[in-house]
This record gives sequence, structure tokens and C-alpha cells, in this order.
Amino acid sequence: MKHILILGKSSYIGTSFAQYVREHRPEEFQVKAVSLRDAHWREEDFSKYEAVFHVAGIAHADVGQVTEEEKQEYYRVNRDLTLEAAKKAKESGVGQFVYMSSMIVYGKTEHVTLDTIPKPENFYGDSKWQADKGVRAMGDEKFRVAVLRAPMIYGKGSKGNYPALVKMARKLPLFPKVKNRRSMLYIENLCEFICHVIGEGREGVFFPQNEETVSTSRLVEEIAGVWGHRIWVTPLLAPVVSMGKHFPGKIGGLCRKAFGNSYYEPQMSRMGWNYCVADWKESVKRTEKGDFPS
Repeated sequence: MKHILILGKSSYIGTSFAQYVREHRPEEFQVKAVSLRDAHWREEDFSKYEAVFHVAGIAHADVGQVTEEEKQEYYRVNRDLTLEAAKKAKESGVGQFVYMSSMIVYGKTEHVTLDTIPKPENFYGDSKWQADKGVRAMGDEKFRVAVLRAPMIYGKGSKGNYPALVKMARKLPLFPKVKNRRSMLYIENLCEFICHVIGEGREGVFFPQNEETVSTSRLVEEIAGVWGHRIWVTPLLAPVVSMGKHFPGKIGGLCRKAFGNSYYEPQMSRMGWNYCVADWKESVKRTEKGDFPS
């Protein structure tokens, strides 16, 4: 049995992973979660664990409404605390450090391949990228570092962009039909992926995602269907979206974010194991009607 320390006790991913392990892998892993919100985590004895899973951080920034002081807080939490935790884990003799990075390190890049060089668009992405680089630089034969650059993560209780789409899917009578491509990652698929990475002591950079990319229009239509809401997804509104992408400021940003492309090349995410326990349609049903995670 491997003992895992989760750094980020109240995080969505950390909470979900702990529950997934208890329900599906109780004989393989034992987990404990601690918070990094105060200094008490520094008193934790890391030497008791075979792996440390770092998921703590600040996310979902409104980059246009942030002060310089708030920007520095992102670097303090997302970069500095991450590197401090990794250093403590290494000095304590922990064999593996798993860091939850993000696709956001690629900035505005629409189609990411293995040759794509990260280029963060803003301070949030850069704070994650600085931590991503920093923890990998600490890796060696005795301290294996695994970095997961995940796309948009969703599931029951998730935050961010997905809940906003749910609100639209349940209320709007019309929605634009746009043929964009988005990489997404259902929370249970991520949890299964992490189980393999830790169970096998993997190291390197990983790009987990659902087996199928999906357009924003298809996703909204599927969510509406789960709730029994009739929504007309029509190409007649596509020109409005196209024009909206060129608007300056927040409107243009929202249009580009919602209807732009953002996806990994599929083969980047294929492993020697099957970690997608639910396809995207089933994952939407579980998210909207299921009971995982609590």
C-alpha cells in the first residue's frame, strides 16, 4: 500500500481524488490531505509518505481586474509555495512528487502538440509555468517528478467555465452552433489517471484528457438534454460569435474563450492503460445527475 499526502485539503481535485481512492482503490492507497492556507503544513512529517500530490493553488483569475498586489499573491501561492513543498518532500526522502499543472501554460495556443513550447498569456498562467519548470528541475533518480498539464476539468461540484455553460444550457432557448474543438477532462478520468501515475511511480510531463474532444455547442446541447430542456443549437447565430471574437475587451475575450479552439493532439494523452472510466456523454450525465463527488 502506498501512502499519499495531498497538499490542498479543500481543493476540488484533492477532495475528489481522496474520495475516488476510498471508493475504488482502498487496498492500494491510503491518503491524507492537509491545507496550505496556513503554516501548519510545514510541521507535517513528509517522510511517512511514498508520494506527495500537490493540488493547492489559486485559479480562475479575472486577469483584467487584478491589482499588482494580487498578482504577486498568485506567484506566492502558485509558484513559491509549490517549490517550497517540493523541496520539503525531496529533503524528507519522498520518492515521488506529483504536481497539478495546467494547459493554461500554453496561453493562446489553439492546437497543442508535443513540440509546442509553453507561452503563458498572463500572470496566472505564468505562475503555474514557473512552478511547472521549478518542480521538474528538482527531479532526479531518487525524487521522481510527475507534472500533469490538464485541460478544463469538470464534474459534479466543479467550478470555473463548466458551471457557466450549465446555466446557459438550462435557460437559453437558442445557442450558436460553432465547430470548435476543446480538450476536457472529467474528474473521475483524472482520478483514475493519477492512480496509475502514483501506483507505477511515473515521472515526466503528462497530458490527460477525455478520449474525445468536443465543441462548446455539442456540450451545451448534451447538458440541456440531460435536464430535459429544449434548446435550439443553430448555425444562424454563428456570425454573431464570429463578430464577437473581434470585439475589444471582456466581450471579445469571453467569445474567444467559449468558442475558440483549445485542444491537445490526441496521441499525446494515450497511455499504456485505459484511464477514461466514462466517455464524455456519460460524464455529463454523471456530472448533472450523479452523486460523484459529494
